Amino acid sequence: MRLLIVGTLKGQLTTATKIAMDNGASVVHAEGLDQAMNVLRSGKGADLLLVDVALDIRDLVMRLEAEHIHVPIVACGITSDARAAVAAIHAGAKEYIPLPPDPELIAAVLGAVANDARDLIYRDEMMGKVVKLAQQIAGSDASVMITGESGTGKEVLARYVHNRSNRSKKPFISINCAAIPEHLLESELFGHEKGAFTGAIARRIGKFEEATGGTLLLDEISEMDVRLQSKLLRAIQERVIDRVGGTKPVPVDIRIIATSNRNLSDAVKAGTFREDLLFRLNVVNLKIPALRDRPADILELAQHFAKKYAEANGVPVRPLSADARRVLTGNRWQGNVRELENTIHRSVLMSSGDEIGADAILTPDGDRLDLAKTSPAVAHATMAAETVTRALVGRTVADVERDLILETLKHCLGNRTHAANILGISIRTLRNKLNEYADGGLPITPAGAGSGDYRGMMGAA
Repeated sequence: MRLLIVGTLKGQLTTATKIAMDNGASVVHAEGLDQAMNVLRSGKGADLLLVDVALDIRDLVMRLEAEHIHVPIVACGITSDARAAVAAIHAGAKEYIPLPPDPELIAAVLGAVANDARDLIYRDEMMGKVVKLAQQIAGSDASVMITGESGTGKEVLARYVHNRSNRSKKPFISINCAAIPEHLLESELFGHEKGAFTGAIARRIGKFEEATGGTLLLDEISEMDVRLQSKLLRAIQERVIDRVGGTKPVPVDIRIIATSNRNLSDAVKAGTFREDLLFRLNVVNLKIPALRDRPADILELAQHFAKKYAEANGVPVRPLSADARRVLTGNRWQGNVRELENTIHRSVLMSSGDEIGADAILTPDGDRLDLAKTSPAVAHATMAAETVTRALVGRTVADVERDLILETLKHCLGNRTHAANILGISIRTLRNKLNEYADGGLPITPAGAGSGDYRGMMGAA
């Protein structure tokens, strides 16, 4: 990864630099904010800024935003003063590191920012075929099109290809074509000269030049305007670009990887995507299956994320219980790997026992994932069944039957008809069982208890 250290860091600069380089980072120094901005405009770029907390971090953040430069900032200083840390975070820094630098802490921060270290986690045969093809073509300079639904891991696969190519020591630069306004995307890609348009206060090197020698990822390329597609086609064909406001072409040497979650053949037919550009980009197509179509990957990824977020949050690494695994494999995962990752992150934070149970597999709204899309009655019955079956060993069938009937009646708020329907028995059988339990001295939920609320959920009995 590329690290830009800004400021003198009160004599700790040499130590911080050595730690970063020992962890595989390439390091550039800038004495102040002006020099830092010049470095970022020049095309050298950075994946992370390590900034002296004594500098005006808010001013730096505003400068970066004004020129649409997106790079995370970590503040650092020679004091562990909580006020300095809070001020830095409020100003826009992602993290604060006290100095002298802790090698493990800096390594952790670098690792969190440097996505290059991420590897592919898979077990399913369908995904295995995609990875095998990616390995075969990684060493070439052929353009690659990676397709798949949102959240399937298209950028992760793109980095995988780059890291196994002959360009792996050079930059991997990513730009999201859908996230940048159309009138700014051309400048982001090709750069601009000073005064080329309002706000162009200095020459800015674009992503094409920044990626020279390495790989440029054009994420969600289907969202690019047709007019700009023609300029992109020329850049790929002739290996030269024109900066906005420039007077001469600039040669570039890059490999292009593009991603899309849409069918680009349909976009060509609709006239929103150039067919000749698709031919140039789609030399090799890597199509990532949806997570629901590669079930063997669900638990492999879930276990990986459970370990990752346990370590990141300083909590014990807990295995997934049998019930949790059943819930995970039974879900459709419309948001694919991204949705699974967020779900496991929540489960790690919510778990407290020896295992991650089904009760910790929650939706963003805090509902149990396996019950969120079912009717209240079915959800209650499922909960009752799980409550009973957790302690089946060593108990008689009659005990289990009794507890299941009483729990179901309780969740139906005493409504005998609904309880009998859920249990799959006749109302007469249910009444006979309840009379038997009552004769044995057990409390029975009275008929009609809370019936008003229950009818509100299910309709009148």
